[in-house]
Amino acid sequence: MQYSVAQLHTHFAEPFMRDLLVDMLAGLGFDSFETNDDADDAAQQGEADLKAYIPTALLDEKAVRQALDDFQFKGVESVSFLRCEDKDWNAEWERSCMKPIIVGSRCVIHSSFAVDVPECEYDIVIDPKMAFGTGQHQTTALMLEAVLDLPVEGTKVLDMGCGTAVLAILAAKRGAAQVTAIDIDDWCVDNAQENIKLNNLTDIEVLLGDARLLSGRHFDIILANINRNILLADMPRYSACLSSGGMLVLSGFYDDDVPMLIQKAEQEGLTAVSTKTNDRWTRLILRKE
Repeated sequence: MQYSVAQLHTHFAEPFMRDLLVDMLAGLGFDSFETNDDADDAAQQGEADLKAYIPTALLDEKAVRQALDDFQFKGVESVSFLRCEDKDWNAEWERSCMKPIIVGSRCVIHSSFAVDVPECEYDIVIDPKMAFGTGQHQTTALMLEAVLDLPVEGTKVLDMGCGTAVLAILAAKRGAAQVTAIDIDDWCVDNAQENIKLNNLTDIEVLLGDARLLSGRHFDIILANINRNILLADMPRYSACLSSGGMLVLSGFYDDDVPMLIQKAEQEGLTAVSTKTNDRWTRLILRKE
């Protein structure tokens, strides 16, 4: 299949703005992305900090430029389009996902076609396609470490913004009594269901929607790896459905965002238990008193 690439130079005030840009591009038919988190460094090297790939037959350059002009946040400085050289893109994707990821020495995450997979206490098969969450990103690794460390057995667990459902799958493998996975993206919901089947699990509930689905539900552990603004907006709903003594584990933000998240959490009856940072990306664990 012939592919084209949109090369974008961006400079957003907040990291979540580029995440929303990626979501918008996905809605236009782009199905894979390469990012450089240091936009200034990319600019100095004359490289785009965001590359979005799309089957050439689906590319409408005029529609993309209009969508970029209409994007709710300012920060897209330029875009150019190139036709990629012909290659087997499925093979390229498989090679990029071949290397297994070890988390905390207890969990290995790998694709269904990976080779030389090391043995670990927990073995998780993930074919991510477009969905976020393979363990490669710092925030996913931080969240996986939390699931490994928390007393999950026998609890009711929510994976909010589940992406590939890797957190939900690990929670189920660790003995959670009930696991629910929710995502606002129907593509992610489909991918989550595929990955759950790959891991021979049948008792994870996968739902399409946002935090409004939480009304009337109750959980002992809530896992939410989302951007800061959504976490702040949905904190009241998380707290309302969290059991007394329950744990809310958050990531998807930088260390600078922690004070405002803790302030909002305290307003909702949640107390900070711990934070952990990896290359400025941070995890925050809260407890409902």
